[in-house]
Amino acid sequence: MIKLISFFSGDDRQLDRFESAARRIAAILFLFILVNSLLAQPIKEATNVVGIRDNQLMGFGLVVGLNGTGDGTTGAITTQTLANLLQNVNIKVSQNDVNSKNVAAVMVMAKLEPFARQGDRIDVQIGSIGDAKSLRGGTLLMTALKGADNNIYALAQGVVSTVGAAQTNSGRINGGAIVEQEIRYDLAGRETAVLSLKESSLDNAVAIQNRINARYGSKVAIAADSRSINLKKPKEITMVEFLSEVGNIDAPIVIKRKVTIDEKSGSIVAGADIRVRPVVLTHNAITLNIDESLSPDGASLTVANVAGALQQIGAGANDVIAVMQALKRSGALEAELEIY
Repeated sequence: MIKLISFFSGDDRQLDRFESAARRIAAILFLFILVNSLLAQPIKEATNVVGIRDNQLMGFGLVVGLNGTGDGTTGAITTQTLANLLQNVNIKVSQNDVNSKNVAAVMVMAKLEPFARQGDRIDVQIGSIGDAKSLRGGTLLMTALKGADNNIYALAQGVVSTVGAAQTNSGRINGGAIVEQEIRYDLAGRETAVLSLKESSLDNAVAIQNRINARYGSKVAIAADSRSINLKKPKEITMVEFLSEVGNIDAPIVIKRKVTIDEKSGSIVAGADIRVRPVVLTHNAITLNIDESLSPDGASLTVANVAGALQQIGAGANDVIAVMQALKRSGALEAELEIY
């Protein structure tokens, strides 16, 4: 067995206490996937078609039917909205006469996918904007959802579910909004389109251009820059057919080296081949001595080795993140570090 990393502590009892506490922290999930190599993958996995995208919708509404867990001391906006709503149904009431903790003011958010049609149902996310303690058991009253152009594209209504939410003053309604207005995309009448790479790369842009042109035997694709590839469809097929075919062409895509960490859960996604240079690092009761000379065959040490060793001693999420940050700052980590 190759000894890759050593851990030291001046006090065994201190280390025992550290390990005991670490085990009580949520388990760290290590996923290792092959990245930063030349991968043949469908072009649609690395690009988007410019103009065909999701649109964010938002609206302001009321959740009713709460069991005394609605807005309280900061509920002026709630009572005013409720009073206005009652007046719309011919019940005249003053804002001062409305005082109910069974109602909460909320923001309602949704995502309108490309080519959504009238009558389609979409999911909505709901969050309290007052001091409501919980939205559990509440019902969202009909709420208009608008786009950035201030036009109404969907109407939301229904029973709020807080299952799986981090806090019960937020929730969701699956299929809780009905599309009222469509965003039109005239693909059938177009002769040209533009692909946009999800990550900027001159090499990838040229590789995709060359694969598309090789497929059609003519210069239908031109890489305009590191993100854009201009397309002109052949005359014998429609634009829908053309984009479908292009999206399924395999191209050699170079993926950036990256280590991604979820700060809340401690989950790490990293390439199994991402190298870590020799370094000595100390953090709390952990001392890392990363030395390739300890390996009989002189094999390079990787993020996978470091993460596996930290997992074996029961290091917690915060400690793993701190170690990875220190490795990046020292220049020992040969990849981008992304924490979200």
